Amino acid sequence: MLNYFFQDISSQFSFLNVFSYITFRTGVAIFTSLIIVLIFGKPFIKYLKSSSHFNQPIRDDGPTSHIIKKAGTPTFGGILIIFGILCSTILWSDIQNIFVLICIFSILSFALIGFIDDFFKIKFKNSRGISAFAKIVFQLIFSLMIFYLVSISTPVEKRYLLNLPYYKDLIFDIGYFYFPFAAIVIIGSSNAVNLTDGLDGLATVPLILVTLTFILITYLSGNVVFAEYLKIVNIKNISEVCILLGATVGSCLGFLWFNAPPAKIFMGDTGSLALGALLGTVSLITKHELVLFIAGGLFVLEAMSVIIQVFSFKVFGKRIFRMAPLHHHFEKKGWEESTIVIRFWIISIILVLIALSSLKLR
Repeated sequence: MLNYFFQDISSQFSFLNVFSYITFRTGVAIFTSLIIVLIFGKPFIKYLKSSSHFNQPIRDDGPTSHIIKKAGTPTFGGILIIFGILCSTILWSDIQNIFVLICIFSILSFALIGFIDDFFKIKFKNSRGISAFAKIVFQLIFSLMIFYLVSISTPVEKRYLLNLPYYKDLIFDIGYFYFPFAAIVIIGSSNAVNLTDGLDGLATVPLILVTLTFILITYLSGNVVFAEYLKIVNIKNISEVCILLGATVGSCLGFLWFNAPPAKIFMGDTGSLALGALLGTVSLITKHELVLFIAGGLFVLEAMSVIIQVFSFKVFGKRIFRMAPLHHHFEKKGWEESTIVIRFWIISIILVLIALSSLKLR
């Protein structure tokens, strides 16, 4: 809204031409969503704490420290994050841009799944929520809808392209295999972020880092000159998504203010599923799905630890880890929560740098 207003009057005030720049509006979107979350965060948390109905149920089989320290902490923090993203995006982006609308649909659809899951957890006072089967079914339906929307919005000749990082001109058209691949990317990303969100601040900082990575990738992929120079797929009109991603960074930074140890609020499935799905969606739009696999490697490790644990126990009757996801394994080994979180942040920083190097090492 404000974006349109400032651009309309820029002919009279030339300095307002900055609002036509993607980079400037991305920066403003970061700042706007940050301020929104910081302003509304405290009263929102106060409201949630006024009733024990919003408290996050803690796993009975988890580390003892969780039961003691985290009991009574409200969930639904994802609502606050999404509110900041939507407000800032509406203010500063071209809200009619199809790729922005697809990203908003991705956020809201997976947030709905997460909200229902969080609601069931607090209603029935357990940490399980809705059944895994029901969750996967809804995720599959929404991911296929997102894939369809991305496909019809992408030029036919670029619709099913898969870009291999680190290799010049190795871009494959995988045809209809892209259909299940896209579903795996969105669902996998969504659930991987959800599994990582188990310690105060653990998922938030990697989310910020990976989102910043995709702000750069989205901007470069939407620019014909940069895309040609870097040998990446150019998709017209996707640069506007940078504003939404900037709003995501700002909201996550604001949320981290309240989620830093000791957390005053948890993200909940409402936030983690939505933000994970957003990353998956943007990777499909930019044709950088494999770069997401690298940049979001921490999320991949957490998800793989659960898969390996379940497979090993069901097939061999043995557990590989003391507890899954991976961060709980180190808690069981006696590591302090802050130690795990900071070391996982360091791993995320390294993986993001490796992912960014793929843009030039071709």
